[in-house]
Amino acid sequence: MNQKSLSVLEYDKIKQKVLNYAVTEMGKRQAEHLTPQSDFETVERQLLETKDGVDVLRLKGGLPLPKLVLITKHLKRLEIGATLNGVELAQISQVLRATNEIHCFLAALADEKVEFHYLYELDQQLATLPKLTKRLRLCLENDGYVTDDASSLLRSLRRQITNTEATIRNRLVALTRGSQAKYLSGANVTIRNERYVIPVKAEHKGKFGGIVHDQSSSGQTYFIEPREIVELNNRLKQEQVAEKEEILRILRELSGEVAPYTAELANNAELLGEFDFINAKAKYAKEIKATQPLLSKENDIYLRQVWHPLLQMDKAVKNDIVLGKDYQAMVITGPNTGGKTITLKTLGLVQMMGQSGLFIPAFEESRIGIFKEIFADIGDEQSIEQSLSTFSSHMTNIVKILKQVDQDSLVLFDELGAGTDPQEGAALAIAILDAIGAKGAYVLATTHYPELKTYGFERAQTINASMEFNEETLRPTYRLLIGIPGQSNAFNISERLGLDEVVVAAARGLVTQDSQELNEMIADLVAKRRQAEEEAISLKKDLAEAQSLHHDLSVAYERFTNEREQLKEQAKQQANEIVAKAKQEADEIIKNLRQMQQQTSATVKENELIDAKAQLNSLEQQQTLKKNKVLRRAKRQQAFKPNDDVMVTSYGQHGVLLQKVSDHAWEVQLGILKMKIDESELEKIKVEPKKAKRAGTVLRSASQSHVSPRLDLRGKRYEEALTEVDRYIDAAILAGYPSVTIVHGKGTGALREGITKYLNSNRAVKRFNFAAPNNGGDGATVVYFR
Repeated sequence: MNQKSLSVLEYDKIKQKVLNYAVTEMGKRQAEHLTPQSDFETVERQLLETKDGVDVLRLKGGLPLPKLVLITKHLKRLEIGATLNGVELAQISQVLRATNEIHCFLAALADEKVEFHYLYELDQQLATLPKLTKRLRLCLENDGYVTDDASSLLRSLRRQITNTEATIRNRLVALTRGSQAKYLSGANVTIRNERYVIPVKAEHKGKFGGIVHDQSSSGQTYFIEPREIVELNNRLKQEQVAEKEEILRILRELSGEVAPYTAELANNAELLGEFDFINAKAKYAKEIKATQPLLSKENDIYLRQVWHPLLQMDKAVKNDIVLGKDYQAMVITGPNTGGKTITLKTLGLVQMMGQSGLFIPAFEESRIGIFKEIFADIGDEQSIEQSLSTFSSHMTNIVKILKQVDQDSLVLFDELGAGTDPQEGAALAIAILDAIGAKGAYVLATTHYPELKTYGFERAQTINASMEFNEETLRPTYRLLIGIPGQSNAFNISERLGLDEVVVAAARGLVTQDSQELNEMIADLVAKRRQAEEEAISLKKDLAEAQSLHHDLSVAYERFTNEREQLKEQAKQQANEIVAKAKQEADEIIKNLRQMQQQTSATVKENELIDAKAQLNSLEQQQTLKKNKVLRRAKRQQAFKPNDDVMVTSYGQHGVLLQKVSDHAWEVQLGILKMKIDESELEKIKVEPKKAKRAGTVLRSASQSHVSPRLDLRGKRYEEALTEVDRYIDAAILAGYPSVTIVHGKGTGALREGITKYLNSNRAVKRFNFAAPNNGGDGATVVYFR
């Protein structure tokens, strides 16, 4: 398709709207390469793929695709033996997980007997690679962070790092809150050059010894690593280096495991992009309320109530456009600003959309053709630099079109022959239309020339059309009238605007009789068309009422049927109750008969008794439960599949399904354990991925933990205070505080003694002592945890 027509008809705006709905980089690339196709089978397949996407969007809200990046460069690096970093491997892991999610999603739809044209075919080409998916998911988070589960050595190193950091912080906190706190600029422990330091006043910088790492901008504070934690910081640094080496080893190992599957991963990424592109086309179709067009190999175009895709459906005027079956050329006449140009653009752009596999903004059962080229000469392209007038620019474009046009072309001319002498322009317009008609091309042209109205009547395969104009309001209605040439309204408009009748009459006298008769004929055609439309509206109203009545009757019949079934079930239940009562009475009678038989010489045969009871049992009516579609659907949704997150009810633990080991049992991963669990003990859940706690993080602040490092008990009763201390100690330990301060005041000393007894009995308390004199003295107790 030639770029000039794509530009003139604003095709790029349609591409951009589709692209905005794509969520993956692969899908965006496919949207960027969207272009009209001229092969019938290709267009048909693309439209059916869009139909699949629309069905999924209607049934399930769309395909479940996350944001994915291109992994092409990652795979090429793997092919040459490179080691990927955590982020790159995580991006590959996301592609694998998205592959598995799409596969499971479509498998569920297949279980529900939902039919698609091509989605299942695309799904079969996906390689799920469950072992590799599980391995990457276990070792990496979405941001590339290597988890503790990646190796036992990494978990051990991080535990050591955490312990070393805790020791360092405890010692530094002791300095900031002890007797030496007066030499500090603040009580904050911070990090400089990846080593823990404390802020020391400039005049006391030699008090703690150690190493100076930084200085404040004012020069009043030095950030010093005290002598007593230098060795601890060195040990921490060594442990962190060991951690980085282990992470690098893990990444190297993971890269080696992924490398053999580069071809499958590349194919998966491409297919996910195609799924995303189908999803984007479906969402755009929903946005503009578009429908699936039918395809005509004979280029028989029929657009029912079509509107321009860049206009809102509820505000745009809709028209029927027909071309190709009874006529291959349409000449539209009418006044300026009447909607002729927008009609040309609508036909061209909608035809391009359909040939791109997109749904079109028209009512259902609309039909498009398949053209190899769509040419458009629309707009004024005069150029000062090239010394081209309006007429010259149009003729330059028309010359190029005439050289390329054939029977598989659609040509759109706006104001054909304009910009020159009216008589010569009309003659040129007729000659150009004849030349294009001789080549068998399809053409839609707008013009002001009255000569072309006659052309539309005289030439075979050609029809006139016009844009309707309301003489009463003196405004265009933007409605296309096929078969009716444009009517000159100059005299009527002039009269309504107040022009003197003498002047109007003189003007009418200057117009030839043929022109007046033509205008009268057109006016008569317009009047008859309006009459036919009014009748059609009336018939449509009657049809709508009949359809509504039919619908009401159908609903009433269905309600009657349901009530009848319910009454039958109730009757059966009542009958069963009656029979049950009769059986009970019969059993009693039979029992009495048997007793009589034993006590007397009367002969009552056993088989006769059994037959009598069987006849009573046969009277019972069997109740039938209707098939419950809701329960069946819920059961399908609860079906287990590998990699599902589940809750093991017997242990109260979350786990991941690995494989089915028997008809009713699964192998489940519970942390580092693998266990065989019966299905009755499993419940399917949806778990959001959690961020693992990073080693090397500083102690959480009070605002993060919502627990203050200081508890004030002053003014509280003895029992209330001790209860609050017990709760507070537990909360502080959970928050990760190494120490806290409990303010109890001096008073009589009873509360202080009670708190001291409690702390002595609490195993989580390492030691405790009164606060520094400048921090409350014996009116406050500092508690240190193990």
